[in-house]
Amino acid sequence: MKFFSDKRGCSNGGFPVIFVSALLLASLSGFSQAQTNPGNQLTQPQISRPWVGVSANPVLSPAVRDISDLIGGSPGKERPPRRNPHPELTGRLSPPALADDPLRQKATLLLSATPPPHVSVEGIGNLAGVTPPDPVGAVGTHHYVQMVNATYFSIYDKKGNLLKGPTPFKSLWNEADGLCAAIHDGDPVVVFDALADRWVLAQLRFNAPFGLCVAVSRNSDPAGSYHLYEFTFPDNPDYFKLGVWPDAYYVGANETTYSAYALERDKMLLGQPAQFIRFTGETNFLMPATVDGNTLPPANTPGFFYTFKNRDFPAHGVTTNRLEIRSFLVDWVNPALSTFSAPLILPIADFKYTVCGFFIQDCIPQRAPGLLVDAVSEWPMWRLPYRRFTSHEVLVGNFTVDAGAGQAGIRWFELRRTTGDWFLYQEGTFAPDSLQRWMGSIAMDGSGNIALGYSVSGPTIFPDLRYTTRRESDPPGVLGSEAVLVSGGGAQTGSNRWGDYSALTVDPVDHCTFWYTGEYYSGTSPFQWSSRIGAFRAPGCISSLFFPLVFKP
Repeated sequence: MKFFSDKRGCSNGGFPVIFVSALLLASLSGFSQAQTNPGNQLTQPQISRPWVGVSANPVLSPAVRDISDLIGGSPGKERPPRRNPHPELTGRLSPPALADDPLRQKATLLLSATPPPHVSVEGIGNLAGVTPPDPVGAVGTHHYVQMVNATYFSIYDKKGNLLKGPTPFKSLWNEADGLCAAIHDGDPVVVFDALADRWVLAQLRFNAPFGLCVAVSRNSDPAGSYHLYEFTFPDNPDYFKLGVWPDAYYVGANETTYSAYALERDKMLLGQPAQFIRFTGETNFLMPATVDGNTLPPANTPGFFYTFKNRDFPAHGVTTNRLEIRSFLVDWVNPALSTFSAPLILPIADFKYTVCGFFIQDCIPQRAPGLLVDAVSEWPMWRLPYRRFTSHEVLVGNFTVDAGAGQAGIRWFELRRTTGDWFLYQEGTFAPDSLQRWMGSIAMDGSGNIALGYSVSGPTIFPDLRYTTRRESDPPGVLGSEAVLVSGGGAQTGSNRWGDYSALTVDPVDHCTFWYTGEYYSGTSPFQWSSRIGAFRAPGCISSLFFPLVFKP
């Protein structure tokens, strides 16, 4: 993929906010002065002033149930590579100071036996002839929706029965004039907005004019009609991820530098013209938080983004390993007053950054004749779920690390907030044996139990999809036993791309059932990957169908 410079003119659907004095610039720049943290900060990312986008005018799609499920594609295509923001650092490895990750969990613990899935069905396969699949999905009030590259979606009931699809995403735009009717560029995202009982489906446009194609359902039925938005961005929003928050749909993107966007959610829910606000200049990918369940954050809570940084990677510019939390406070009345805060710095245990070296994609071994595949260990993994309880708020996240001697493991964490700032409540690194674990996705149910789904591979096995759980009462920093969603039946032999992500979500009705989707191979093939969808519960969850744990304030 080509590299594009950040634009500062009025083209491509946006315009910069102009300020008239240094004092006004300081007050409106959207970036507060860095926290005083002597010895822990070498350089501070130069966050831009807010970029206010031209409004996107929506059109209404036909009902999905009335669209033909046309399929096809030529086999063997590979999407453009993940965009490397630091090509000069390709292959950079952290110093081999850590023989083992200091938090490495070296055995699966029978704290609470992780149950087998009660739903396990085939998802969409490689209909477009592309790799990687980017399998993603979300569970809603009555349905589960899955999307894959490039780009199809299917609708299931909660027993795993296929109701509709696979349907080409671009076919939603067939009756509209626009770029989204002609492209299938991929990086699909699907989320369920439990606060409004709506579905949001999206894909990127990675050729100029850059942007996102976003579809917002008119109600809770994913087979109905959608309000369709074509947002034009000033840069290519590679690898974008979208989070649901009361005041915006927040988006993180891998652009010339890492960027954060806010899309005007209130207008999008009504099918009205909607604008966006953008900040850019971060030094690692920004993952937006998304509300799980139907309990609102406290009034006027800004949207949250997180990233992680490593002291041994020059572009991060830090001297401690840490998580960073930024707040995006959006002002839709006066967008120039929107702010993107200085980072809240949360030191974490040491970790070795990237498994095989920065943007080295020949990394994770498979059983022969499989190729080495991409670990995607540079960035946070999808998602950053938020949940509000009576006594505290929670964020959980994960990313891939070198757990020791080039073995991929998953660093996971839970942040909490009671009053004041977020703090690190617990963290761990899951690498319980000699196999590789990567491509994680994490979530928390309504009882505070955590589940983590991921891919598993090694020289002696074909890649599996597995998951693990922990009860809220278990000792901090450890996960329980492991369950298999689907065992791999073959290896990938035609590409080093894997993932690039998977998706774990929680039922917004019972607040107990986890739904997970990811990639695997049913037989050895160059490109013909499969995907799986499964559902399970963590031990000890009390369903809100019988005991309403979650209330709207």
